[in-house]
Amino acid sequence: MEKKRILTGDRPTGPLHLGHYVGSLANRVKLQHEYETYVLIADVQALTDNFEHPETLGRNVREVVMDYLAVGIDPEVATIVLQSMTPEIHELAIYFMNLVTLARLTRNPTVKSEITQKDFGKEELDEEAHRLAALGVNPQVPVGFLAYPIHQAADIMAFNAHLVPVGVDQMPMIEQTREIVRRFNNLYGPTLVEPDGMVGAFERLPGTDGGAKMSKSLGNCIDLRDPADVVKEKVRGMYTDPKRIRADIPGTVEGNPVFTYHDAFNPNTDEVEDLKDRYRKGAVGDVEVKNKLTAALNAFLDPIRERRAKYETQPKLIDEIIVESTRRARRTTKRVLAAVRDAMKVNYFGRVEE
Repeated sequence: MEKKRILTGDRPTGPLHLGHYVGSLANRVKLQHEYETYVLIADVQALTDNFEHPETLGRNVREVVMDYLAVGIDPEVATIVLQSMTPEIHELAIYFMNLVTLARLTRNPTVKSEITQKDFGKEELDEEAHRLAALGVNPQVPVGFLAYPIHQAADIMAFNAHLVPVGVDQMPMIEQTREIVRRFNNLYGPTLVEPDGMVGAFERLPGTDGGAKMSKSLGNCIDLRDPADVVKEKVRGMYTDPKRIRADIPGTVEGNPVFTYHDAFNPNTDEVEDLKDRYRKGAVGDVEVKNKLTAALNAFLDPIRERRAKYETQPKLIDEIIVESTRRARRTTKRVLAAVRDAMKVNYFGRVEE
């Protein structure tokens, strides 16, 4: 029986962190043997954050691939794909652009949230831009950023994927992809699969500052590559219960980031439950709770750091994996795009093979 397909991935905007691990990496590693798995490095989409300095992306791509290999993604089993080397994705995105309205894009919760977090420049606005601003539309948002959900739909459907392991904040993107697929199939006939999203066991890991989400741009992350002493320092500065100014004051466990991390990464459940019980009673200090979290995190990260260190000494191997794996992936994207063109009847003169 033919395996179903997974498409998942990341924008290479910096090193991957613990939030990435609980959000999607753990599922990718677990499912790579059960599904035909493609892991996309979305370097073209990363330009929406860094279009003025695209030369930095090559280094970031290699860093992300080393993180993938270090957590256990097997390049002999899962196929790592570089977006900029896969032109079928970009052609499909152009076709999809005709199936989505501007109004629908601006309602996407993920897009709306990210627009509020980013600085898109302070250029002087002309009359039309002022009119848009008065209507609640940010006139300085690049078209490439606004079209991100369409391009992500093309990422997924270039592989006709059945399942997409993502963080919970990306679920609106999956729903928009499903809408695009339904519109395409209604217009041109049943060609593409409606993909399902899959969220990790922990939907969202809070930032070390107590923020709702661990985010590279907010600087509240613990990276997978962080040395043990850096992890210790970051845990020491973690946000806890602000009302608990002394160790003998009963504290709140629910929603406390330190205990959320214990639940996610400390396999000693008896120790975690004991710490929670004493914390609620005011019988343990934050120092002990954080020290035990540091020990648990470093025990989790040690084998990841060890594997990563080996790959850091083999840059040519990393480049070979990227190129050869992407070449293998294009066998699939070419077949899917050919089916899309056939359905749309845009293969006017037959298929042109390379």
